Amino acid sequence: MELSLATRAVAEHAVLEVGGEVDVYTAPRLRERLNELIDGGARSVVVDLNRVDFLDSTGLGVLVGAHRRLRPLGGRCALACDKEPLLKIFRITALDQVFPLYPSVEAATDAAGPSA
Repeated sequence: MELSLATRAVAEHAVLEVGGEVDVYTAPRLRERLNELIDGGARSVVVDLNRVDFLDSTGLGVLVGAHRRLRPLGGRCALACDKEPLLKIFRITALDQVFPLYPSVEAATDAAGPSA
């Protein structure tokens, strides 16, 4: 399955809507788009995973990389995900302690408020 990526702004947040499979073959595209957002000045990034069907360790690494790039800049990377199989991956890897997880983009942007 292909990877789809779409970017939109919600208030002061950059929202990256991801669909399909995030794996060793498609993760470089996700990394590139996240880097473009961060390099373009985004400091509050919400990655919407609600249309992702599969996420492997390479995809997790890309998300962690974005988190690591944003943190020293005073930014944050939040995840919108309501799919139990993906949430289980975040719990097993303890990444639910690293990323704020929300069931929707709206919940993520409401909880964060405007970025500084």
